Amino acid sequence: MIIDFHVHAGQGDGMTGPWDTTAPLAAYARRATRAGIARSVLLPVFQSDYAQGNRDVAAIVRADPQRWIGFAMVHAERDRERIHRMIEEAVLMLGLRGIKVHRHDARIHRQVCDAAQRWNLPVLYDPGGETGGLELLAQTHPNVAFVFAHLGSFADDWAAQRRVIDLIVRYPNLFADTSGVRRFDLLEEAFRRAGPRKLLFGTDGPWLHPGLELAKIRALEPSREAFDAIAGGNALRLLARARVMSAPRAAAH
Repeated sequence: MIIDFHVHAGQGDGMTGPWDTTAPLAAYARRATRAGIARSVLLPVFQSDYAQGNRDVAAIVRADPQRWIGFAMVHAERDRERIHRMIEEAVLMLGLRGIKVHRHDARIHRQVCDAAQRWNLPVLYDPGGETGGLELLAQTHPNVAFVFAHLGSFADDWAAQRRVIDLIVRYPNLFADTSGVRRFDLLEEAFRRAGPRKLLFGTDGPWLHPGLELAKIRALEPSREAFDAIAGGNALRLLARARVMSAPRAAAH
């Protein structure tokens, strides 16, 4: 099964660009289906209230739970005092199965990691090229799986991506997703040095074409076993650890 680990969904209120305005899924879903992608992890877009964004993503997932998997998003600084409450709601009420944090909002910190540890949730963290403190995540929370989006930098920061490769080689709980990685040599290096069990296929949908992003994985010329791990097996392994409700109910808000 091919699983896209990085897709945005829902509505935002920033109105500065697609990333904080809207992420429609219709065209993405058609393209993903043609590419053979069976399931996708949905993440809220940037917005002023991630509690509402999480509920919106959960509603999309409830409409087609065999197609979509939902993650909760938190603003590490603005939501600092309510992170544990938000993640408890995300797990118990909304059935969400991971946490998304973006350095564009704020740097990840202990409260986020503690909440992930409590519920055995994977954390998809986009460090925005800031890699200096990422090693601490492996040292303070070795039982939490941290997946670094875009191999550490959507902005094509070669040095940051090389640093992330070094980290996922060294630490068993650190991983990277492949979405939006433009320097193919770095993707090859990550595959060769870290191995297929440390990479998760992602697309940054709906804005990047899922078929093109998947073609990069095939271009690595992996064995069947290696392709299966990157394309979905690793995601299933991380998601299987999450403590989620088998029949989540809609939040009464």
